[in-house]
Amino acid sequence: MSKFSVQQLRNIVLVGHGAVGKTTLADRMLFKAGVGNRAGSVDDGTSQLDIDEEERQRHFSISSHMVHFEHHGMRVNVIDTPGYPDFVGQAISALCAAETALIVINATAGIEANTRRTFELAGQAHLARMIVINKLDQENIDFDALLNSIQEHFGRNCIPLNLPVGSGQNLQGVMSTLQPANVPATAVLDPVAIGSQVMDAIIEANDELMERYLEGEQLSADEVLAGVTRAIATGTLIPIFCLSAKQDIGVAELMDAIADFGLTPGELFRHGTRETGEDVEIPAADEAPLVAQVFKTRIDPFVSKMSFIRVFSGKITKDTTVRDLRTGKGIKIHQLLDVQGGQVEPVEEAHAGDVVVVTKIDDFQVGDTLVMNGDGISMPNMVFPTPMIGLAVEPKSRADQQKISGALHKIEEEDPTFHVIRDPQTHELVMQGMSELHLQIVQNRLHAREKVDVITHTPKVPYRETILSSAEGSYRHKKQSGGAGQFAEVHLRLHPCPQEIEPGSYFAKDRFPGLREYHYDPAINFAFLDCISGGSVPNQFIPAVEKGVREQMEHGVLAGFQVQDVVVELFFGKDHPVDSNENAFRTAGSCCFKELFLQARPALLEPIMHLEVQAPSDKVGDLSSDLSSRRGRLEGMDNGPGGQQRISARAPLAELTTYARTLSSLTGGQGSYDLVFSHYEMVPPYEQAKIVNGNGSTVMNGA
Repeated sequence: MSKFSVQQLRNIVLVGHGAVGKTTLADRMLFKAGVGNRAGSVDDGTSQLDIDEEERQRHFSISSHMVHFEHHGMRVNVIDTPGYPDFVGQAISALCAAETALIVINATAGIEANTRRTFELAGQAHLARMIVINKLDQENIDFDALLNSIQEHFGRNCIPLNLPVGSGQNLQGVMSTLQPANVPATAVLDPVAIGSQVMDAIIEANDELMERYLEGEQLSADEVLAGVTRAIATGTLIPIFCLSAKQDIGVAELMDAIADFGLTPGELFRHGTRETGEDVEIPAADEAPLVAQVFKTRIDPFVSKMSFIRVFSGKITKDTTVRDLRTGKGIKIHQLLDVQGGQVEPVEEAHAGDVVVVTKIDDFQVGDTLVMNGDGISMPNMVFPTPMIGLAVEPKSRADQQKISGALHKIEEEDPTFHVIRDPQTHELVMQGMSELHLQIVQNRLHAREKVDVITHTPKVPYRETILSSAEGSYRHKKQSGGAGQFAEVHLRLHPCPQEIEPGSYFAKDRFPGLREYHYDPAINFAFLDCISGGSVPNQFIPAVEKGVREQMEHGVLAGFQVQDVVVELFFGKDHPVDSNENAFRTAGSCCFKELFLQARPALLEPIMHLEVQAPSDKVGDLSSDLSSRRGRLEGMDNGPGGQQRISARAPLAELTTYARTLSSLTGGQGSYDLVFSHYEMVPPYEQAKIVNGNGSTVMNGA
């Protein structure tokens, strides 16, 4: 892979909503670059990117896949990502490996839910962004309205670098807005006027060019082309390209633009953190220290575990030993592979800017930073959405009991938005994903790859328990049954813990007199306060009290759910010189917490989701009624292109576990939605009673 310099590399990622033609576009670019003797097709299962049998059967991408081609002396690495929100984790990790994001839009559907999300994700990753309008060969496209919609949603800096000539079945080609000539009558907009907007974006990114341009000086063609790249890098220009991938119209022009304007690895300034905590810029240079990151894992039945690695600086050679900053381990790389869809080819080394695959290293996980020995620089953490849909699973046959856990953990390694946990209450194995479809795909993979079939149970909603008022009390644990006994007495106070506190200022002695020390857990907004005076509880037993409290919080009190948003204050106790021990104080802490929790107006919290639905306008009434029946709150509606309507709402997760099925039924398969966690909220009393009684839990005192 060393024949290409950093300046000759283009790493791009295709993102956008489902069914916009990203994979078809990648296949077409491969064919035009001379890779293969025919263009792959998603419809007939010959795509070079849909390498899983499940993808070929469903005709859409489930995982990200990588291919590459050469064009105008440049090596272009393309990462194609799934478009459905169920698999957004694949897009998030792929964005971390590229410099340029191509946001693909279906000309007939316009801006859909995942279009907005991936556009924002690319911006948060500081990538250069290009918008690709595909499927312009379809009928009844209002290009002017579509362009206005794009600029309304994403900004006036979204400007076409080419325009379609003709429309629908009469789509003839595209023409440049940078150097328009012989404008045909079938041009959908005036390319000269749009070209003037492009020039404004170019000079806005370069003060020197602006000064010369305003003075009336004519810029050379090379200066304009270089200015486009700089404008894209600074964000003053988000170019729009028009095409029909299936009809091979505008694809060559897009490939030229990627080669001419796509950022090189050296043009996107990346930052990392030294182990000393210092923030540093990472140079894209072979002579710099190695900084690389694992951005994808694939479990291949023939090659075993494959870890996709982006090299940001330095280089890796075969048989190099690298250090994984997450584990601190030194790991020897025995083999490097260059990937082309489902095919691999051994290579000797990978340089700054390259993407390479290593195999059979079980320790690597998505997000790991790899360095050489010395003061390593870690890349920013990849942040993935929390999977909220859970299914308890068990194997259909006893023979698969030993295989199921390992099989699920393999999928967990591949998919950062899929998790497997062992429920401490029910001892069930629970898989968590983004949606019903996501979990159905997992079950299909278990059957196809691991030959394991499972039985699933009703999705579990991750409720939480909390308190609404304070309570104070004590508990004495005393047990004598021959020999050494057990004795411990603890006095606790429970308080609600407000959200978004500053622990350093909130837990102060003026608010909690006698405070000696506190432990704060931001994950559940819980604090344990040591306010013991006079040694009434010996120091060696205080951690045992906290441990008992935490165990009871994990098990729950009302209905068996994790407790959160609570402050527990240990302020007094008693011990026995012979019979007191850690187990006694742990039991006393747990029992005291349980009793006081029921006195402090306990309540259940439920996860509230932010929901964005896009559907035909004539279905809005049905969708609104359905959301209201699910305790949903409509927050807004706006018009989309092609007779589409976008609905924003918030609703409890408990009411949305079957929403995908309902949406498809109500819209005839034309609706799509995006679901992300918003916050936790109080469960209404009538619903809370159902949940508590359904779990056979303790009666609430003082609720």
